[in-house]
Amino acid sequence: MYRDKWCNEVGELDIGCTIRLAGWVFRRRDHGGLIFVDLRDRSGVIQIVFSPDFSPEPHKVAHSLRAEFVISIKGEVRRRPPGTENPNLLTGNVEVYVNELNILNESQPLPFAIEDAAEASESLRFKYRYLDLRRPDLQHNLFLRHKVVKVTRDYFDERGFFEIETPMLTKSTPEGARDFLVPSRLNPGTFYALPQSPQLFKQILMMSGLDRYFQVVKCFRDEDLRADRQPEFTQIDVEMSFVDSLSVMQTIEELLKRIFKEVFDISINIPFERLSYNESLERFGNDKPDTRFGLELKSINDIAKDCSFKVFLDALEEGGSVKALNGKGLASLSRKEIDNLTLEAQSYGAKGLAWIKIKNGFESPITKFFPSQTLKKIAEKLQAEEGDLLMFVADKEKVVNDVLSKMRLDLGRKLNLIKNSFNFLWITDFPLLEWDEEEGRFNAMHHPFTSPADEDIDILFSSDKYDISTPTSKLSKIKAKAYDIVLNGHEIGGGSIRIHKKDVQKKVFEVLGISEEEANTKFGFLIDALQYGAPPHGGIALGLDRLVMLLVGASTIRDVIAFPKTQKAFCLLSGAPSSVSPKQLRELNIKLETKVL
Repeated sequence: MYRDKWCNEVGELDIGCTIRLAGWVFRRRDHGGLIFVDLRDRSGVIQIVFSPDFSPEPHKVAHSLRAEFVISIKGEVRRRPPGTENPNLLTGNVEVYVNELNILNESQPLPFAIEDAAEASESLRFKYRYLDLRRPDLQHNLFLRHKVVKVTRDYFDERGFFEIETPMLTKSTPEGARDFLVPSRLNPGTFYALPQSPQLFKQILMMSGLDRYFQVVKCFRDEDLRADRQPEFTQIDVEMSFVDSLSVMQTIEELLKRIFKEVFDISINIPFERLSYNESLERFGNDKPDTRFGLELKSINDIAKDCSFKVFLDALEEGGSVKALNGKGLASLSRKEIDNLTLEAQSYGAKGLAWIKIKNGFESPITKFFPSQTLKKIAEKLQAEEGDLLMFVADKEKVVNDVLSKMRLDLGRKLNLIKNSFNFLWITDFPLLEWDEEEGRFNAMHHPFTSPADEDIDILFSSDKYDISTPTSKLSKIKAKAYDIVLNGHEIGGGSIRIHKKDVQKKVFEVLGISEEEANTKFGFLIDALQYGAPPHGGIALGLDRLVMLLVGASTIRDVIAFPKTQKAFCLLSGAPSSVSPKQLRELNIKLETKVL
């Protein structure tokens, strides 16, 4: 045996006992006579002592110990002398006097010190990920991720869900992000796709009568990356039969309440707040608002029409919008600082940023275009007080919302308005369809299997070719039985009640511009299954990586994934992706036209 206990398990009850421990040398301090070593394993650190008086031979060998040597020891647990305790360690009241030492493996000089690894470049840390993962904070993140998954599995098992694996090699059905394609050797010229989600298969499971399904599953999307995206990521995938939206939402609320309590000992209140999609856009400018602080967007369309400021009037004339933010206490900003805010707004897509200071009245180059009564109405609508800075953006509504929602978050951080709390909410009443300006057609806001609201089914079936080809179509009014769950400004999951009738599914494909032939090619097995007694069903997928990232306070999901990819989807540890041999390509009937370096 190498160990009797983990390092962090040694305590005052062990004083006087002889125990075995094993781990890595974290730090070594040679005080001439005594040699102190901080021994580290995944549980934590304990101080071990090499004394020439207590055991001369191990003391002699201890002079050769260096950082990250792997050792096992046997020794006597003692109380630390008064005044030498370390309150920062769980084991800070005890130490182990070593009478037996085995060096199990040595270590070369490290490319970075484990305790300073967070300061090393990401590329260096990812290349030596096995060293990076020795950091206690990353190990703690992975431990908490494990606990979240365990609680999830226990929760669903207790409620009669089956954990069922769905295929990793499946049919390419691109629905937005690019598929990762896998060539088939046995069927030359054909390809599998790695699943972007188990969507079709989990619906098939419901049509198979299995009723309750969940899976902790890998998904793949070949898309541009950022802090909370990876090409391969993990979902907590859920599907249920004979349910409505409320049933699914309640199931997830109870799951999250249990995760927070059992893993983090935090009590959260349910049910979560619910906001309609339109209200979220109106108040926060996006459909994943951070509700830990105020600073909400305010539309002044009804007031702006009474001014003579051309920028505002032109936006309203073109069917756009004028919205504002109240920067509390920012009237003290200099003109240069306000110019920087304008540049920030322009970087987010605005043409410019209009502003008014509340400073002994109204101070701004644009006040001459506003009657005094109009200025008072604006101040009242924005709840403006002395010392505030009112900021306005006028443009297409989407541009206005995008710009001000980002500026709201920036100001929330700069003004220290964001509370240290967990604010969940549901976004509901999404449109079923959204207009694609570039392609001149409707796309599914979520995916093409999302059910329209019952009261809007008639609109769907009364549509014609004209409705399909114009953004002002009555089709834009159809609501979806869809719901997203948001935590602190991050979407951590989304789902819907699915279409379970063949005629509705075929009509949705039609309005999306998917021909019957294309629909049968991509989704034929689903369409066929719908005609054999498919039950009402719905579900949701939670992003496990993103959820854990928020729970542990990490700034990127790469800190909660054991072996992440870089921003360019490259694994610096293994060197993937990499070239393959000509023989492998011949077996797959693939010929590269040009050599890519």
